[in-house]
Amino acid sequence: MAQKEWIESESQVDLEEPQFYRVIMWNDDYTTMDFVVEVLSDIFHKSYEEAVEIMLAIHEKGKGVCGTYTYEIAETKVQQTLKRARANQFPLRVTMEKE
Repeated sequence: MAQKEWIESESQVDLEEPQFYRVIMWNDDYTTMDFVVEVLSDIFHKSYEEAVEIMLAIHEKGKGVCGTYTYEIAETKVQQTLKRARANQFPLRVTMEKE
């Protein structure tokens, strides 16, 4: 059996930390509080208590942070939320901003 020669190479790969984005939900006069809590639970995987807390922040302060994610995940959650809001005829506004 032939002896195998192992070649060791030292290569350094510089990995950059991913950028994170906050998903922001904005208050409006038409979207129901129950719907906002439902979206926060279903799409953002918040507990009922967390969802209510965020919903109240949105209602009282005009906006609230739903979560912080990498770009692709934040973008997906924004699109899922907007799709569900439109399907239920709500004008809900959801945006993302770099952390």
